Amino acid sequence: MVGVGGAIGSILRFLTSLAAAQWLGADFPYGTLIVNLLGSFIIGFVQEIGGETLMISDDVRLFITTGMMGGLTTYSTFSYETVRLMETHAWTEAWINVLVTTACAVGLCFLGIAAGRLVIGMRG
Repeated sequence: MVGVGGAIGSILRFLTSLAAAQWLGADFPYGTLIVNLLGSFIIGFVQEIGGETLMISDDVRLFITTGMMGGLTTYSTFSYETVRLMETHAWTEAWINVLVTTACAVGLCFLGIAAGRLVIGMRG
C-alpha cells in the first residue's frame, strides 16, 4: 500500500510541477512549493484524524501519509532548487523560497491538525 501510494504521489508531484511551470513560469520552483505546502496540510489532517479516532484505518493512514505524501512532497528537491537559485545569485528568490516554504508548511500542517480536530468534533 505504501509503494502504491508513493507511486501515486510521485505522479501527482510530476504533474503539479508541469502545470505550475506552464501556468506560473519556470523561474521559481512553484511546483515544489505547491506540493510541499499541500502535503504539509494533508499529513497534519490525516495524522490527526487517523491517530485520534478510528475514522480511517492504519492501512489507509499509511497509504496516504507515508506513501502518497512521501511521493508527493520533496524537501530534497526543495533544497536542490534553493541551492541552484543561490548559485545563480537569485538570492531574493532563494530566501523567499526558504521562508515561504518553511513558514507556510508548518502553518499548513497546524491547520491540517486543526481541521482534523474539527472533523473529529463534528462526529460527536
